Amino acid sequence: MKITVPFGSLWLDADDKGLTTVAFFELADHQTNQYTELAAKELAEYFSGKRKVFSVPLSINTGTDFQRAVWDALAQIPFGETRSYQAIAQAIASPKAVRAIGQANSKNPLPIIVPCHRVIGKNGKLTGYLGSIEHDGLSIKEFLLQLEHVTR
Repeated sequence: MKITVPFGSLWLDADDKGLTTVAFFELADHQTNQYTELAAKELAEYFSGKRKVFSVPLSINTGTDFQRAVWDALAQIPFGETRSYQAIAQAIASPKAVRAIGQANSKNPLPIIVPCHRVIGKNGKLTGYLGSIEHDGLSIKEFLLQLEHVTR
């Protein structure tokens, strides 16, 4: 399912258990069901400033145990707050895995809903988003943080 958001388009996919994907690029095979419809509604509310917490059921069928631990930690970052890569590493009891946290973020199948945009450098600077600093990722990350009224 394709939806329009303030910075372009997002594509949503789901299985029979929940939302599986939020993508910044067109998905070749995707379906529309109750979970993509609910995610579209909640994302519209988020972008209009009316939603701070997502309730759409998630169905994450990808990732290593480490990546899933990182994504679980990301899901705990409240709206309007940030954490450093180091803080996430410490939260999952892998304090030396700071770089690996960044790699796990880049593989997050549900960006925005699992808020990898809320992870910033220890010095407060924005680092890559969407797997790199290209693809206009940093401006999207900045937009999302501004939407949440994050001050760094």
